[in-house]
Amino acid sequence: MSRSWIYPALLSVTALFGAAYAPQAAAEGDAARGKTLGYTCLGCHGVPNYKSVYPTYSVPMLAGQHPEYIVTALKAYKSGERGHATMHAHAVTLSDQDMQDVAAFLSGSAIKAVAGAAPAGEIPAAVATCSACHGREGIGIMGIYPTLSGQHADYLEHTLEQYRKGGRRNGIMAPFAGQMKEADIKIVAEYYAKQKPALQTVPRRKTVLSAAQ
Repeated sequence: MSRSWIYPALLSVTALFGAAYAPQAAAEGDAARGKTLGYTCLGCHGVPNYKSVYPTYSVPMLAGQHPEYIVTALKAYKSGERGHATMHAHAVTLSDQDMQDVAAFLSGSAIKAVAGAAPAGEIPAAVATCSACHGREGIGIMGIYPTLSGQHADYLEHTLEQYRKGGRRNGIMAPFAGQMKEADIKIVAEYYAKQKPALQTVPRRKTVLSAAQ
């Protein structure tokens, strides 16, 4: 399928999609309250290089992510738009305000693109359509679009496969992922994984035991 129509079409969708979510993007969370509500999140998202059991892939890093996107993701897990039993179980206990607060805590300070910085490595052709929303360096151009910079490559691969196979339902991502070849998915994931500034694992409060290890 020709890609000549995809980029301008995606820009139009980006504008419409962003406008529809503008009120959500403007909302703010209480990070202090979110630290209490989201403490259990650190059991996975606060452990560097932690991997899920099955299927096995790295749990995503969230420090530096757009808080608006974390809220969007939590709502998708709550509604079942994203299929994940553990995340669904957590998300269904959260109100909209709870999600805002948890997102503020997990995100910390969202990373920003460095003006004039060149991306790491040559930009693959497969990244062309992705960059309309996620930027060349992987920094989401709006709060509702996830930042991919420095994210685990195997997690990005898993995510794209989920959109491609229906494990995640999204009117924008599903069609684009569905057109991608497996080789392109790997190329895109590895490209964004090496970009900077990079997402990080949410820091955990050190205890005497952890400090000694």
